[in-house]
Amino acid sequence: MANVVVVGAQWGDEGKGKIVDWLSLEADVVVRFQGGHNAGHTLVIGNQVFKLALLPSGIVRPGKLSVIGNGVVLDPYYLVKEIDNLRSQGVTITPENFKIAENVPLILSLHRELDAYREEATAEGVKIGTTKRGIGPAYEDKVGRRAIRLMDLCEPDTLDEKIARLLAHHEPLRRGLGLAPVAASAIRDELMTVAPKILPFMDATWDLLETLRRDGKRILFEGAQGTMLDVDHGTYPYVTSSNTVAANAASGSGLGPKGIGYVLGIAKAYTTRVGGGPFPTELNDEIGQMIGDRGHEYGVNTGRRRRCGWFDAVLVRQAVKTSGIDGIALTKLDILDGFEEIKVCVGYRLDGAILDRLPASQAMQAAVEPVYEVFPGWQQTTQGARSWGDLPAKAVKYVRRIEELIEAPVALLSTSPQREDTILVHNPFQDR
Repeated sequence: MANVVVVGAQWGDEGKGKIVDWLSLEADVVVRFQGGHNAGHTLVIGNQVFKLALLPSGIVRPGKLSVIGNGVVLDPYYLVKEIDNLRSQGVTITPENFKIAENVPLILSLHRELDAYREEATAEGVKIGTTKRGIGPAYEDKVGRRAIRLMDLCEPDTLDEKIARLLAHHEPLRRGLGLAPVAASAIRDELMTVAPKILPFMDATWDLLETLRRDGKRILFEGAQGTMLDVDHGTYPYVTSSNTVAANAASGSGLGPKGIGYVLGIAKAYTTRVGGGPFPTELNDEIGQMIGDRGHEYGVNTGRRRRCGWFDAVLVRQAVKTSGIDGIALTKLDILDGFEEIKVCVGYRLDGAILDRLPASQAMQAAVEPVYEVFPGWQQTTQGARSWGDLPAKAVKYVRRIEELIEAPVALLSTSPQREDTILVHNPFQDR
């Protein structure tokens, strides 16, 4: 049985939460391997709606182990809040079913403040569109070797020198930006107050996961954002601060590459994006507005409206290659019901030439124009379909053409937010 990595194949918000929850029925362990408490995702289970941003989607499933890996940056106060919210909905969260990597870096209040200042002070034309939650600055401190990590809370006698190392960077930075200084004692109090609430979940998760892998347990790796927001392979600088591609499931969890089996990419039947940056197929018209309204395209936790456009096969094909995607879960097909015609981007036009990939140049990314293939729409509903026979012939033709264009098969087809409304073509856990 293959372990499965789930990654977004666009710019995030593709419906990963539902797919991970659906796959968690067969998984024993669900691992978050990168990102922070970003815009989040919604799980609809029966008549209950769960909104998550940090905890792995498997946490709502009884009998599953959920793990936050070392590749995540963790806001301890947000984690406590999210745990309390889920417990109020009847979800059991204990050190037996939830673990946090001992070497996970922590997001502090000074990270959130710095993130918000940078975003608000940046000229409108070059805003990155961050969630202002301190995720980027926390990753900066991680690679700068000055982060406070979860294990540090177990050693209060050495915490002061680690805070001093952190402030040696942040104090001159804050002075230069005109921000008020932060007292070392305030950071210490911030950390020690929350420590008793999160330390019971700490573990050497890399060792635990390797033991579980050797025991034949099925591990599901859950990423945040999408491949085109990867700090290396995305639309730089309009990206997140971590690697979102599937390869990071290994380093972000502590397992070697042999721990990864099947890579499942998630893509909507159209395209959305939050924040700044290029978006070749964006629709700034009534069609884009209609897609957004039908798809309820707003951030789960931030409420930000998402930009909407037609499906970009060039973009997804690029994600298939950079993440090594074996199959795609295509979501929100039902949102396209009733359109007279539907377009798919099959190439980009730039200076008279046709490109089959998104160039790395920021200027070129902003200048490309989509080349569309037009499909007749279908007037019947696809919402709630659970077999190919339930789909209109034109919808099936649309899906089959997407498979050809992105050079990857559709393994799952999602036709509503409900877990049961899923058409299974290939089971990722049994594909290899």
